[in-house]
Parts: sequence; C-alpha cells; structure tokens
Amino acid sequence: MSKERRNLLLNIMGILVLFVILYLFNEYGTDYQIRILNNMAVFITLAVSYNLVNGICGILHLGPNAFITIGAYTSALLTMSAAEKQMTYIIVPLVWPLNVLHTPFVVSLLLGGLMAAVFAFAISFPVFRVRGDYLAIVTLGFGEVIRVLANALQGVTNGPLGLKGLVPYTNLWWSWGVAVLTIIAITKLINSSYGRAMKSIREDEIAARAMGIDPFKHLLMAFLISAFFCGVAGGLLAHLITTISPTLFTFFLTFNLLIIIVVGGLGSTTGAVIGAALFAWGGEALRIVERPTDLGFLKIPGIPGMRMVIFSIILMLVIIFARRGIMGRSEFSWDWLLSKLGWKEKGF
Repeated sequence: MSKERRNLLLNIMGILVLFVILYLFNEYGTDYQIRILNNMAVFITLAVSYNLVNGICGILHLGPNAFITIGAYTSALLTMSAAEKQMTYIIVPLVWPLNVLHTPFVVSLLLGGLMAAVFAFAISFPVFRVRGDYLAIVTLGFGEVIRVLANALQGVTNGPLGLKGLVPYTNLWWSWGVAVLTIIAITKLINSSYGRAMKSIREDEIAARAMGIDPFKHLLMAFLISAFFCGVAGGLLAHLITTISPTLFTFFLTFNLLIIIVVGGLGSTTGAVIGAALFAWGGEALRIVERPTDLGFLKIPGIPGMRMVIFSIILMLVIIFARRGIMGRSEFSWDWLLSKLGWKEKGF
C-alpha cells in the first residue's frame, strides 16, 4: 500500500471515529458537555481560518471579529421568519428585502460566509497597500467600524437590542462538520503550490516577488478564504447561543483567537486545533476559580474575571518557555504517530 493511500485511509478512519464519539455524546452526553463540544468546534473553525492569514501568510490581521459579525447577522436574519422579524424590530422596521427573505440554515451559513468574503474583498485594496503594524491598525479599525455600524444601523441589526430567540440550529453535526471541512480545505490549500507561495511571502516578500509570485493575489486569496470561514463560523455561533448583539463581537473576540493560534503555534493548523480545543475546554474548567471554595481550614472567595488572569499567566509562560507555541510550525503526521506506536517498523 502506498503512503498516500495509507494516509487517506487513516484520515477517513479518524473522521469516522470522531463522528462515532460525537454520536455517543449526542445520545448520552449532558447538555453542558454538548455545549462545550459545540464551542470547541466553532473555535476550531475560527482558529484554523484565522491562522491561514496570520500564521501561513505572516500578516498581522486584527479584524476577524468584523467577519464573524457579518456572518452572524446575515445568517440570523436569513433564518428568522417574517413574523419573528416584525416582533423583534419594534423601534425601527427591518429594511427591505431582509424583512421578507427566509432561507434554510445551510443557505444562510453559505450566504453569511459569502457576505463576509465580499466585505473582505472591498477592504483588501487599502489593507494590502501597507504592511506590519500599519496593516494591523487598518484591520483593527475595520473591526471597530463594523461593530459601531452594528450598533447604529437599527434598521438592519436592531442596534443595541440585537437579535434574540434564534432557532438553535447549531448542533454537533453542523459545528463539527464545518470544522472538519475547514481543516481539510485549508490543509489542502496550504499543501498546494498556492500555500507554498504564501509561505514564501511570509519568509521574504521581496524574494517571492523576484521569483514571479504576486503577493497581492495570494494574500487576497488567503484573506477571502479566511473571511468566508469566519463568516460561516459566525452563523454557527449565532444559532448556538441564539442571542446576538454588538457587544458580543468586540476586539476581545479577536484577542481570544490571537491567544489560541499563538499558544498552539503560529503557522501550524494542528496547533490551531489544539489551541482552540484547550481554550474551549479550559475556559469552562477554570470556572471553578471564580466560585467560592471552602477547604475547611481556608475559605477562598470567588473572584470574577480570575479565569482571564490565569489565561494571561498561561500565555506568558508559553511565550517564555515555548516561544513557538505547542506545535511551532510542525503538523500532525501519521508517520509520527505510527512510529511512536511501533507500527511503522512492522511495515504498516
């Protein structure tokens, strides 16, 4: 059996095992466990797509919250019925044609991703005219502009009141199906000639240009793909929490994604997956530090916000002792796993 065929077979088996585990949780797990798994999948989609621009292309992009916002509102508005919209928009009526449009969930996710990609294309021309800190400031500003517009355009987003009572369409199959599809699509892109060109731009843009690579073309491709998946993840997030408002999509969301990809390993898709999983699970596990604890001889009062203090400490420890993150720029490979299990020597 060739190496490529073996790896394909193992990938398929790994996906099947994942969905068997998800089926068991869906049937026998608690609502709390299912909620954590859904959060984990959504953040995996966001982290892997965000890492494509920041890690693979080496561009400091600080505006993914804008694309998540666009995707979330687009998907939410398209799945709400006309009657629900009429009851929700009590101050300023929803503009036409959004007040009559209604689509299935999967169509709303795709349109949410496409709308995010359209906005990404619109800002790509001024964004990629600059580099470094200036590019970071431009994308950060775009994220804040979208948040302010979401707060101000009451005829579209319902302003500060937000959208409530969304149908909870997001389940384990949707969230993890999109996460797996995102990992496969972006991994294929990274391993293609386009991905190698993106990495060359990251290492030395001038040398890449001298070799005939068009930086704008490849950075634009990565930017649009990342925005699309961020928009889809925004739609999943909206129908997971069933309530969205502009306060949900602040720079704090971008900061969390930045922590995830840095801790996982900037430039590693595997690291982005691990970082997202640890963030989603660890965020819930650390809730215990915010609750009062009675040890018998010592009573520790609950301290709100202590979770983020611990996250900050973990981030500093990673930067000090593992500057390249958990995975660095390395990726998971079946050869590595088989060698650790001792099966590679047996000719598997």
